[in-house]
Parts: sequence; structure tokens; C-alpha cells
Amino acid sequence: MENLFETYKMEVDEAEVAKQLAVIAEEAKSLQTVDVYKQCLSFVDYTTLNSTDTLERGREFADRVNRFPSQYPGVPNVAAICIYPSLVNAVRKTLKASGVNIAAVGAGFPSSQTYIDVKISECVMAVEHGADEIDIVISLGRFLDDDFQTTFDEVAQIKDALGDAHLKVILETGALTPTQIRIASLMSMEAGADFIKTSTGKMEPAATPEAALIMCQAIKDYYEKTGTKVGFKPAGGIATSQEAAYFYAIVKHVLGKEWLTPEWFRIGTSRLANKLLSDITGKEEKYF
Repeated sequence: MENLFETYKMEVDEAEVAKQLAVIAEEAKSLQTVDVYKQCLSFVDYTTLNSTDTLERGREFADRVNRFPSQYPGVPNVAAICIYPSLVNAVRKTLKASGVNIAAVGAGFPSSQTYIDVKISECVMAVEHGADEIDIVISLGRFLDDDFQTTFDEVAQIKDALGDAHLKVILETGALTPTQIRIASLMSMEAGADFIKTSTGKMEPAATPEAALIMCQAIKDYYEKTGTKVGFKPAGGIATSQEAAYFYAIVKHVLGKEWLTPEWFRIGTSRLANKLLSDITGKEEKYF
């Protein structure tokens, strides 16, 4: 952590970000195709994060994903089901679909305003009950106080405790300036994040093209310095296939086709899957 500000340029040129996004927005128009929408569906973290979520709702999510390949042959399934830790065991027992992971939010999601021991315990318990991936929020209050070391240490401790489970670190970019987004991105990756993610979806603005571009550029810079690949996940507010294609275009433009797989690119959403499926089949779908 102590060398982070010496290793990377942190200041973000907002005019340059806007200039690049204008170019990418034009590129995205040519990517509004069925093939791209199929790819985007394969990137979806099919998500339910409501206080009213029941065990039965978790099982219904898993059943829906199980049935999907037989009902829509030739269309890829979602990448993961994203849920609260209390649903993990029920979903793990129900989920049979090949290649679909279970992602659990943890560490005091969505506010991250609890003790580090509690954060670690919650994340570890979710993995013990069957989660493949854990989505956490950085300690945003500490970060906004410029206490970067504590923020870094918490991510590093959670990653160390999780072992082989993938850690997706949420920056809550709607609360950050462009330069803060870059700092949080590089700090999280240096601490061991396997993915960096824009938002919880619990505050506005959620995922924005500006945040996505800054984060993808940070991933590229980190990869060029370390040789370590880190994934990217925009989440929150992505409601149309065209918007998904725009984020796809950002990843393609900055990171290249190598990142356009569920291993390195996810889209967090509770609404987008039906929109993508409708644009793939050419008729209104309400499957998800």
C-alpha cells in the first residue's frame, strides 16, 4: 500500500474520459446485435438482494437457472446467482445447472459499517455454506476519511481468509470522484481483489460509463505492471440491452476481447436478463 501512489499516476483527466467515451459510444452502436446480447446474458450475475428474500425465493432462482438450458437451447445461461448469505445453503442444494456460480454479498453489505472480525466471519461462513464468490463493499467511510491503509488492510484480510473463493470488491462509485474511483480500484487490486465492481445498486448513481472507463483503465494499468488479470463488474441501473452493449464496448475498447468472458466480466442486475432474452428471441420474455 505504501508504494501505491508512487507506482501509479492517480489524477484522472475528466476531459479525456469524456473524449474516449464519445468514441466508445459510437463503437457500441455496432455491437447491438443478438450475438453480443447472448454474450452479455452469459455475463449476468442474476441478483436478488431484498430484505424480503425468502429461502423459497432463493430456490426459485436456482430452479429457473436449472431449467433455462432446456427451455432456451442455444442461448447461454447466466454466470452466477447473487444473493444474501442466508440464502446460500438453499441455493447450493437446489442449483444443478453446469457452470453457474453462487455469489454471496458479505462483510456488512451494503454499508460495510461493521467490525472487521464480523466481516471476515460472514464471508468465510458464506463460502463454507457453498458460495463460490463473495461481493464486498470497501470500508467507504474510512476511504472518504483518506484512511486508505485501513481500507486496504480490510480487503487484504478478507481475501486471505477466503482461500480459493473469488473476491469481488465494490467501490460504490456514486459516492466517489473520478480520481477517488481510480485510487479505490488500484488499492483494491493491490489488496487482492479478483474483481472490482462499481456499485451495490443501493444508492444513486450506480454504474456509469465514466466509472466503468476509469476502472477498466486501472485494471489495464495494473495488469501491465503486475501481469495479474482482474475482472470488472458494472452493477446497478443497467436495464436495457443497449446499455449492456455500451459497457461491453468499454471493456472491449480498453481491455480487449480477452476480457469478454464470464471469468473476467460480469454484469450485476435483477432486470436486465429478461431484456436481453427478449432481444435475443425477438419477442417479450418474462422468464427471469
